[in-house]
Amino acid sequence: MSDRKVWFRYRSRNSYSIAALMPLISAELAGRPKPGIMLYSFATAQADEVYREIREAKVDAIYIAGGPHPSALPEEALEHFDFVVIGEGEETLPELLRAIAKGTDPANVQGIAYKAGGRIRFTGKRDPVDLDLYPPFGKILAPLEISRGCPWGCAYCQTPRLFGRRMRHRSIDAIGRYAHHHRDIRFTSPNSLAYGGDGRTARLDKVEALLCRLSEQKKPIYFGTFPSEVRPEFVTDQALELIRKYCANKSISLGGQSGSPAVLQKIGRGHSAEQVEEACRICLDHDMVPQVDLIYGLPMESAEDQQMTLDLTKWIVGKGGKVRAHHFAPLPGTPLSQARPAPLSAEVEAELGRMALNGHLTGAWSAKGQR
Repeated sequence: MSDRKVWFRYRSRNSYSIAALMPLISAELAGRPKPGIMLYSFATAQADEVYREIREAKVDAIYIAGGPHPSALPEEALEHFDFVVIGEGEETLPELLRAIAKGTDPANVQGIAYKAGGRIRFTGKRDPVDLDLYPPFGKILAPLEISRGCPWGCAYCQTPRLFGRRMRHRSIDAIGRYAHHHRDIRFTSPNSLAYGGDGRTARLDKVEALLCRLSEQKKPIYFGTFPSEVRPEFVTDQALELIRKYCANKSISLGGQSGSPAVLQKIGRGHSAEQVEEACRICLDHDMVPQVDLIYGLPMESAEDQQMTLDLTKWIVGKGGKVRAHHFAPLPGTPLSQARPAPLSAEVEAELGRMALNGHLTGAWSAKGQR
């Protein structure tokens, strides 16, 4: 086994995962299955395509899966893969590769699932990693991951199921070291403005300390923008003053999700529709464009709830903000994994289409396909 070459199956959609894992193992990138050990990281939207590729592959390979979808559905993934790394891979994947190379029992590798004797074996849950012990990227650059985990547990979201409900943060020193690799500095976090805190209460002293340190590098800083976002109740005048002082972005990505108080409560968001509006007002007062994510078709959504979300969408656009609309997709491992999307009315679809044509709205809000 020791002479088997290790490959990451590369797609742009899984580049952040590969960026974090490549510094930890000796592997190369592949655009198709190759002989050796093939590593895949994928989300639910890519699962069928990945499974089909493996079924049709004609190579001698050991297949290892990781990422959101296999972690939530290891039994399904093991119909196509030899091993599944469940959750974080920084410690588990190198250990598994060493076990394969030495021919030792994979049962000693914590955090995996595999088949043995016709049965699926789980080796137990591994503790969350200390982010400072591992680089956020190596050969492949990626936005700086500053935090993992989320305390809120929203019913549609995989993040707290993958990474836990306790927020963990990279230290300012570690973030500063890796920021030197970027020409402009961008971040990933479940909530950028929660940096340094527990995810429920802002620690703006920690946020300012981070931004102040990074500003010494004399590079543009983009904070609270895609691929990260912020929760609306964390948007305050003080927070926006910090972003205006240290950062180059002119927009803020907000997770709003619904305009219905009942839906927000049922999905466990922990904020109100009024707080979404207030966050937008504060952004606009500070000459920042609010870019708000809203989900259409949540399973508990009535026609009235849907109209409230449309009204919020129109209010945001009318004030000068923008909306990224999403169609609810059930994700494995979440409380809504077996739920069916609520249908969108023809009137709602038509209105969203008009806003998209006018350049005020982006995203995929319909089950009929991308717009």
